[in-house]
Amino acid sequence: MADSNLLNTPDDPKAARAQLKADKKEYKKKLKEQRKEQKEREREFADRTAEINGDNAGGLATLIITFLIILIWLAIMALLVKLDVGHFGSDVLAPILKDVPYINMILPEGSVPKKPDTAQITSQGTEDGTAEGETTGTITTLEDALAHIKRLEQALQQEMEQNSKYAAEIEKLQAEVARLAPFEEQQVELFKQKEKFYNEVVYGDNAPDPETYQQYYEMIDPETAEEIYKKIIQGKEEDAAIKAFATTYSGMKAKESAKIFDEMVAENQITLVAKILAQMSVENRGDILAAMKEENAAKLTQLLEPTALEQKSTKVTG
Repeated sequence: MADSNLLNTPDDPKAARAQLKADKKEYKKKLKEQRKEQKEREREFADRTAEINGDNAGGLATLIITFLIILIWLAIMALLVKLDVGHFGSDVLAPILKDVPYINMILPEGSVPKKPDTAQITSQGTEDGTAEGETTGTITTLEDALAHIKRLEQALQQEMEQNSKYAAEIEKLQAEVARLAPFEEQQVELFKQKEKFYNEVVYGDNAPDPETYQQYYEMIDPETAEEIYKKIIQGKEEDAAIKAFATTYSGMKAKESAKIFDEMVAENQITLVAKILAQMSVENRGDILAAMKEENAAKLTQLLEPTALEQKSTKVTG
């Protein structure tokens, strides 16, 4: 069927040629669209035909075969690691995969330390007589675990109570230390003053004369001065008595003197014996000590050390 545009040919040849050209262009465009539609129909027809004939099963089969090949390669790799070929599993993969659950099962035997299935539980001594460090049993059930937790709670409670007692005792001792601290400081200061007095006043190179001592005693209170005076007088009397004893026992036989001194030591008069021996000559003292009992001689030897007899009263003068 001829196009209606061709029947209406214009009288002008140029217009006719232009009209012909436009019609040809329009015809080519429609032809192109028809070919495109034809190809789409052919493609759709081919797809439907393939679907009906089952040709698409080839893609699924390819996917399954690829998956199986990957599994086979993975199995081969796991087998090589398990057999530790070239120590690849134990040296390379074990440090990396040893803590990864399930995956570490492919590692060689012995490359991953096995954890014990059950835990041996130890506890300290309890009220039921369990010794410290003794194994109380193996936890295999929930009841065992709860019982063990209860024992631990009891032990913890006992420790907390004991710690509370210790804390209270420590607090009490700290309070006592704080209370006694001033007295200790006073005692230290007193010893310093005493040492200074002896070094500067009594034993110093420029020791004062008796008048200076008299002035010193007049400065302190009467009761203290009287007490010091009594001690000085008593000390002089004791020194005189001890010298007399030393002279007496030096004139006796060493065995007789040793026997008397052993009896005096037994009666807790060891300080007096030591002071008497200190006033004897080295020869007489050595003979008497050699004749005394060994334990008494050892104790007296210690007391005869120069500073051991200081400030020890024998009270021999009554």
